[in-house]
Amino acid sequence: MLLRFTIGCLVSCLVLFANRSIVAENHLPESKRIIFLGDSITHAGGYISAIDTAIYLQHPENHLELINLGLPSETVSGLTEPGHAGGAFPRPDLHERLQRVLEQSKPDLVVACYGMNDGIYYPFSEDRFGNFKDGIERLHIAVEKSGAKIIHLTPAFFDALPIKDRLLPAGEKEYRQPYAGYDDVLEAYSAWLLKKKQAGWEVLDVHGAMKQSVLEKRKTNPSFTFAGDGVHPNLEGQLVVASPLAAYWGLKLDAPSPEMINEVDKIKALVEKKQQLLKLAWLSSTKHKRPGIPQGLPVADAEKKALELDKEIRELLKK
Repeated sequence: MLLRFTIGCLVSCLVLFANRSIVAENHLPESKRIIFLGDSITHAGGYISAIDTAIYLQHPENHLELINLGLPSETVSGLTEPGHAGGAFPRPDLHERLQRVLEQSKPDLVVACYGMNDGIYYPFSEDRFGNFKDGIERLHIAVEKSGAKIIHLTPAFFDALPIKDRLLPAGEKEYRQPYAGYDDVLEAYSAWLLKKKQAGWEVLDVHGAMKQSVLEKRKTNPSFTFAGDGVHPNLEGQLVVASPLAAYWGLKLDAPSPEMINEVDKIKALVEKKQQLLKLAWLSSTKHKRPGIPQGLPVADAEKKALELDKEIRELLKK
């Protein structure tokens, strides 16, 4: 699917969504391979493709390799709610596969976005919060031990408005549908992550960017949402997810130069195809345990095809 957006939307994204508290590096990381870890929001890949496309357009001399290893339903906390996926399977735990991912992909940098699933859609509890904090700490230590660096993204915004009729109040014994105030849980998780910057962690505020954007748009459109199901952002929302990282790396998510505009849709389509190809290959190679993910090609075959797509993209950039 192409990342289709208007010039007005993109300019709005930059104006409204950039995280003002971040001191941007204003340059790309000195890395060769960057892997992205997260849940279904990362697996969907819109924000990764947007970043990848921006790198091609603004830094065509660069050869950064961005690999999406996000896995739907996954947590960093190891928690799962009763009846998840209709009782078909429990939520995958990142730590079951993390060592395989790091050993096989050998990243220079990891970008990780967790939290949405980690409170399992229940009201806040110190026990569940403790599981989240412990999982994030273990992730951070494992990545650094592997020799890579890590950037943490705060969890996405949970939007109660579009699913308000399906939500449950506080005080229930069990939550097979989300708690109505679940975004308060994600606020707490985000605040804790942001405080880790004081310990030298790199943390970018996706949650704040998304919430600010939604509230701003609701001033003129009270029913506005990025996520019809409350959780999974659409393409416009994925651009907002991308905005803090784009700002941090000095990338612009606005319209291309006039001389490139005729080629941009083609480039986006090729980037999306390359991203999907590598994602499925690496997920299969690292042997996740989440049912329902299509089998990918062997990594060597996928990388060969990705190089061919990269060549096509670079030919378009010359026009």
